[in-house]
Amino acid sequence: MKRFRQASWDEPLISELSTPGRIGMTVPTDPAVRRRFRDPTSLVPASLRRKSVKLPELSELQVLRHFNRLSQMNFSVELGMYPLGSCTMKYNPKVSEMVASSDGMKQAHPLQPAETVQGILSIFYELERYLSEITGMYRFSLSTAAGAQGEFAGVLMIRKYLDDHGGKERDEILVPDSAHGTNPASAAMAGFKVVKVPSDANGQVRAETVKGLCSERTAGMMFTVPNTLGLFEGEVAEVSRAVHLAGGLMYYDGANMNALLGRARPGDMGFDIVHLNLHKTFATPHGGGGPGAGPVGVTRKLAEYLPVPVVAKGKAGYSLDYALKHTIGPLKGFVGNSAVLLRAYVYIRLLGASGLADVSSMAVLAANYLWKSLDPEAYPPSHGKELRRKHEAVVSVKSELPGAALTVAKAVLDYGMHAPTVYFPLIVHEALMIEPTESEPVEMLDEYAAALNDIYRRMKEGSLGEVPKNTSVGKVDEVKASHPMTLRVHW
Repeated sequence: MKRFRQASWDEPLISELSTPGRIGMTVPTDPAVRRRFRDPTSLVPASLRRKSVKLPELSELQVLRHFNRLSQMNFSVELGMYPLGSCTMKYNPKVSEMVASSDGMKQAHPLQPAETVQGILSIFYELERYLSEITGMYRFSLSTAAGAQGEFAGVLMIRKYLDDHGGKERDEILVPDSAHGTNPASAAMAGFKVVKVPSDANGQVRAETVKGLCSERTAGMMFTVPNTLGLFEGEVAEVSRAVHLAGGLMYYDGANMNALLGRARPGDMGFDIVHLNLHKTFATPHGGGGPGAGPVGVTRKLAEYLPVPVVAKGKAGYSLDYALKHTIGPLKGFVGNSAVLLRAYVYIRLLGASGLADVSSMAVLAANYLWKSLDPEAYPPSHGKELRRKHEAVVSVKSELPGAALTVAKAVLDYGMHAPTVYFPLIVHEALMIEPTESEPVEMLDEYAAALNDIYRRMKEGSLGEVPKNTSVGKVDEVKASHPMTLRVHW
């Protein structure tokens, strides 16, 4: 077990805490029991025991200090703003966590008979109804585990539906150049060819452009509204009509739904399929590789194509239905990530329709306020200078220095804040993608804008130096950090 103490900004001092003979527990006085406690390996059967076990020898206080110190090296949304554009890293109310960790949730098992988990199934059935109302869809499957899997389910449904309706020759999916990278990846995994749709000078997709790209080979289009530039796609209804007239289906990437909650519905814009990132928009901490949920919803004509299981309600109560006539099959075990689904249910019930509308209103207000607080000479908008932003703002760092956006992001850490997303969307030079969310007070937005403006001033003056300076770990060599990888197996 190591102790980390930074001797200088460039080189941390690492020392070993373990001292032979030191223990962190009170050992019983009985000699036989004492021997067993002093040799933990004796508690394990000889056939399962490793030949040598090198355990650190520490006091209880040392162990507590070590893990508390490690926790202080991490950043969380409870310490400050987490403005990762497109990721929607907002504060999630503790009441959702309390319900999700209740005994009824923790002690349920996915293999229990349906009649023993009627309460949970009834909640999931209601959640499906809420998501359908919020998006304008007919029915949802809750099983898909995250947004990317929801996308994959969507394009698989497009493929199967077209195969069943005389469209086997349709093998092209239209994807805007500003889309999330998972869009073309999901389409390609489903066997489609990706046709890139260019954005105009304002960063938006034009219906005429889409019409020109549609053909008898068009299977559908994957569309993010608002787009990843934080701009609402004003011609979305016309785009949907163009794709439908060509014989294709419209897929809605719900990653940015935080901007539309209670205000606009994808179904009313002409979309046939929708996925929602519950772990972003509906109250589950996002990031760090934790569990997600990406339920996928469809219009009535696609309801039988949903991935299974779906929650059904009948005379005998609630059950999991695996028998949809045209289903693409299961994509994940059981009903989905139940705790994430339960958090979303609590979040929706607490806020109600008016509360969800307030969420999107405050998110849009926060994004525009922060954007307007930035020095326009330092951080000019990448597209559509006169257009109002939605949930996030994308700016381009104005600098002749290579890697300017990365430098700004590293410098933000020295101010005790988290960096925004950098270098995305790919169509923006030296991009910073900032999403404050509805959770942040105006004082935090002022502080963040002031930090970004100060960082640029220091960059321009040449006084910024190597960053970050104040973190437990300095700037890493990102090439060496990812390549070459040295993997070891310990037995």
